Amino acid sequence: MKGYVLPRAEHGISREDISDNALKVLYRLNNAGFESYLVGGCVRDLMLGIIPKDFDVVTNATPEQIKGLFKNCRLIGRRFRLAHIVFGRDIIEVATFRGHHSDTDNQTLGKASEHGQLLRDNVFGSIEEDAERRDFTFNAMYYNVADFTVTDFANGREAIQKGEVALIGDPEVRFREDPVRMLRAVRFAVKLNMVIAEHTAAPIKSMASLLNNIPPARLFEETLKLFLSGQGKATFLKLREYNLLEPLFPQVTPLIKDDNSKELQFILRVLENTDDRINNNQRVTPAFLYAALLWYPLEEHAQKVQAEAGLNNHDAFNIAAGDVIHRQTQRIMIPKRFSTVIRDIWILQQRLPRRFGRRAFQMLSHPKFRAGYDFLLVRGQVEGGDLLELADWWTEFQSADNGKQKRMLSALRKKEGGQGKPRRRRAPKAKGNTDA
Repeated sequence: MKGYVLPRAEHGISREDISDNALKVLYRLNNAGFESYLVGGCVRDLMLGIIPKDFDVVTNATPEQIKGLFKNCRLIGRRFRLAHIVFGRDIIEVATFRGHHSDTDNQTLGKASEHGQLLRDNVFGSIEEDAERRDFTFNAMYYNVADFTVTDFANGREAIQKGEVALIGDPEVRFREDPVRMLRAVRFAVKLNMVIAEHTAAPIKSMASLLNNIPPARLFEETLKLFLSGQGKATFLKLREYNLLEPLFPQVTPLIKDDNSKELQFILRVLENTDDRINNNQRVTPAFLYAALLWYPLEEHAQKVQAEAGLNNHDAFNIAAGDVIHRQTQRIMIPKRFSTVIRDIWILQQRLPRRFGRRAFQMLSHPKFRAGYDFLLVRGQVEGGDLLELADWWTEFQSADNGKQKRMLSALRKKEGGQGKPRRRRAPKAKGNTDA
């Protein structure tokens, strides 16, 4: 693969737009006699006028040689051996040029599964081979700080101008090598406001099931990129269009086939709210999103458990919650710090309707009250009726003063048809003489 060299005047990338730490890494590698380049998304984004979140470096130095040059280096990964150069909270990722695999390769360096998926990829090569191994055409552009040129190996600049996400090579082969590339194609299309090129899009629906071969831990990290980027709603709809939700959320997809279903509308509203929060620099948690994605599968399964096992609603709900989370973690690993919060949000949906006595005041002090209330509010907006009335009551109650809160609870008791539990009368004292 021969690259086209763009001089400084043709690409517009300035060192002023590049991380100081990335420049330090590039210069040190160059001064030690190695080739080094910025590559991938950071070059693409700089050419699009977008400020990159990360700066990735590629070099002909091996991981061990990189580690010898940087005291602040740690080597990570078995499938892909990488060097992380740590500058406080900033990490510059450095990879060695990847080479092509062959049948004679040492299995400890390069290995593929029977489906063609790369299980180990530490075969090193030249910059030309590395470019051929890149996934999308606009990610095979290399910025050289030594002469300020960009070498474009796969017509990446043309893809940017056409607004296309296009794979390098045969899409079926490339998707088999790493099925996560299907998710990345969707993410880039939404993020960059592009379309997936026809030849790249064609096999996605038929190959979506290959995502079942990806480890659940890796899929958790990928879903964070998909849904917590500020464009989660558009990304979700694009994944649905390409049948990529089925291998990720098998309990959810049967419930969202109808465009007008409450299940789909609920998820989309939660994603829309999440996008708004992210784009306004407000805090979000994956737990809330996963609680929303799995809420209706939980309701359905709880009803089934209650009917089949003859359990009360509370016990059936708790058993179903455990089942639904367990099934999901078989596809996407959910860390315990999030699964615990998911359960808290779900349990609060059972507790928020119970407002008599001191329960309402106790709810306000619950550490996850706000998340539970926000969840209830979206449910009410989608389903309406009594659920919306309950959400509106909590909206008013939490901002009212103490006197108004007591009046609201009193009015609620009257509306429900009584004054609550009757006060117990004290037994009358026995009559009779007492000794002085």
